[in-house]
Amino acid sequence: MKDYITTVGLEIHAELKTRSKMFCPCANNPHHAEPNALVCPICMGHPGTLPTINKEAVKSVLKVGRAVKGTLADFTEFDRKNYFYPDIPKGYQISQYKYPLVTGGELADVAITRIHLEEDTASSGHDEGDYSLVDFNRAGVPLMELVTEPVIHSPAEAGAFGRELQLLLRYLGVSDAHMEKGEMRVEANISVSKTSTFGTKVEVKNLNSFKAVERAIAYETERHIDMLERGEKIVQETRGWDDSTQKTYSQRKKEDSHDYRYFPDPDLPKLYISQIPDYDEKILAKETPELPSEKRVRFARDYGIKTEDIELFVTEPVVGDFFERVVTDLAGKKESTILASNYITSDLLGLMKKKYGEGKITQGFSELPFVPSFFATLISMVEKGDISSRGAKDILSVMFIEGGSPEDIANARGLKQKSDPAALKKIAQTIIENNPSVVAEYKAGKQNLLQFFVGQAMKASGGSANPAVLQGVFKELLS
Repeated sequence: MKDYITTVGLEIHAELKTRSKMFCPCANNPHHAEPNALVCPICMGHPGTLPTINKEAVKSVLKVGRAVKGTLADFTEFDRKNYFYPDIPKGYQISQYKYPLVTGGELADVAITRIHLEEDTASSGHDEGDYSLVDFNRAGVPLMELVTEPVIHSPAEAGAFGRELQLLLRYLGVSDAHMEKGEMRVEANISVSKTSTFGTKVEVKNLNSFKAVERAIAYETERHIDMLERGEKIVQETRGWDDSTQKTYSQRKKEDSHDYRYFPDPDLPKLYISQIPDYDEKILAKETPELPSEKRVRFARDYGIKTEDIELFVTEPVVGDFFERVVTDLAGKKESTILASNYITSDLLGLMKKKYGEGKITQGFSELPFVPSFFATLISMVEKGDISSRGAKDILSVMFIEGGSPEDIANARGLKQKSDPAALKKIAQTIIENNPSVVAEYKAGKQNLLQFFVGQAMKASGGSANPAVLQGVFKELLS
């Protein structure tokens, strides 16, 4: 297998979050309506109807193009992609062929060929009897298609690109991109060869999870190599992925672009982007938020926190927002910031995982019974030595369940640390008097026994003594 090179290009479709469909006024809400309720003569392709272009859908694709540093088209047009299948009511799909909205660009170190806009198909169901049912609510929903260059060489690279694109679409607010709902679908074009010349390409369609993307590519790689080693010829075809068997299966012979007989849609106008005020570069820039890649750089530069923490804060914006609100209350102090990051990613998220299970971070933060400023106060109390690390964890547990101020909880439960050297000296003297043999060993050179004395004093104080102050007290008394 080491002698073979796997080459992958991805085609990724994402449904856009517009109020209406791509070419008609029907509501864009296919997952929340009765079957075939959100349809009209236009999206059903009735004779005599005329489509109109969804302005917001075009803007959404232009925003994505800017984010990946692609070239935004000035001239663009829509084409008819001709094929016959039950899920397209017109007998053709309105798409873009020769003049896409975006060409070039890069994301996650993967070069992008183009990004274009089209209408989605209907959804087919095969769960009842020996027949299929078609729901046309999805037919005509704005659909962005992004095509990468064939520069991906492993399942992990493909999965990483898909996840980064999903994150970008959510940051831009142009798509929810839920794969399990079909809002984002991945098709992988895979070839295997021993040279830089590409082998015969096979397309695996409609992969509905990133694990499926990675596993399908891995499976196809092994299948191609096995066939080539046996001297068999790879057939250019379209294949599906069966999650239950973890295998691909043949669907049909792969079409080429000429099979679709593309031609410009005569019912839709040509677009000159520079002549449309809503698509002005300044407007697009103003409506573009801080991007994931930009946020990673800023977090590393300004906060100095761990890479894995940065990635969590970027990929889970609700956590990142909470962290930044805490940092604001901490006045941006570096040591405080790092400590806050550690407590959020370990202790707070640990409590959420225990209560809500995996994958419920958003719910957990939406139901927090305390505000970020209380969390910042907790961090400050740890730094000042008012409470111990153990005490902070206990206070946070109470805050998570009941809410309340960390100071009030610490006072009510006796969790404030005793830091008065005079008071702690009395405890330390008792420990020293009760352990003469250990004292002798310490004075003989076993300096690590200092922790023994501190530990005994912590027990004697019920965990309320400040261990840092205790260390100083014992060093003084044992000198």
